[in-house]
Amino acid sequence: MFRFSASALRFRFLLLLMLVVVSTAAQAQKQSALPAGSRTVLTSDSVKLFVQVAGKGTPCLFVHGGPGAGSYSFGKLGGNRLENKLQMVYLDQRGSGRSGSSRSKNYSMARMVQDLEEVRQQLGVQKWVVMAHSFGGTIATAYAQKYPQRVQALVLTNAVLNPVASLDSMLAYGTSLLPAAARPAPSLPQMQRFGMVMGALQQQKLAGQLQFSHDSLAARAMRTSRAVPGNSDFAQQVFSGRLADYGQDYAPATAKLTVPTLVILGKDDRTTGATAATYQFPRKQVVTLAGKHNSFLEQPAQFRQAVVSFVQQLPR
Repeated sequence: MFRFSASALRFRFLLLLMLVVVSTAAQAQKQSALPAGSRTVLTSDSVKLFVQVAGKGTPCLFVHGGPGAGSYSFGKLGGNRLENKLQMVYLDQRGSGRSGSSRSKNYSMARMVQDLEEVRQQLGVQKWVVMAHSFGGTIATAYAQKYPQRVQALVLTNAVLNPVASLDSMLAYGTSLLPAAARPAPSLPQMQRFGMVMGALQQQKLAGQLQFSHDSLAARAMRTSRAVPGNSDFAQQVFSGRLADYGQDYAPATAKLTVPTLVILGKDDRTTGATAATYQFPRKQVVTLAGKHNSFLEQPAQFRQAVVSFVQQLPR
């Protein structure tokens, strides 16, 4: 008959408890790894969203800009450099890229935020890094406002928080690139002038200069975006002016968001209408890179280093 002292029994109990904890943690870690590949996520209002998962590591949702640009270009021109450290989740927003449209034309900010959360739930991710580019900054910030417990960190690269300021900045800079004879009358309505400036930049072969440091980069980005069919429904709804909540300034809300945040700025970016001070996150890091509005393409090595270094410092 075996006899054990009280101390020996306590030791065996603690050892067993440790093994259970380690086993449970390992199982949870294993379950958190998402299978790579593309899939369709059906939202609660029956919109089919395209999702592509690639890479390994910390889950990271990419929120594209545009509006309506889709995630394909970023995946090929920037996100692919992160996939050995991050498990990238490329989502095409409703009415954008390879995703379906909303039959009811519901493209409100609240619905876009709900889409992100439903994708997280269906993928089974507990928390993720949320990375946004350009106009996606508004959606990512609104999501972090509503679901801070699901956001491990934010990465905002060339991100817009105030669409009106962004439009003003692009209009002013685009107008300055044009010869005087091609500039629209300043008395015209803003959206009309914006359309005229964008058209004139195309005609003058100056459109690439608005957001890229070199025409070769603009051409590369254009070739990549044309490689897959796109859905323009969301963009049409935003630019129609029927979605009032996309005219909101989300910068003040950042002062109350305590999630760790990396802000990547382009030194000569005239698209965001923002400066480092615009992003008021209490726990922010700011990295300024040479170039304009697409830092992941213009400074790929520095962009990757900034993101990877930031994510590696996050508490586990």
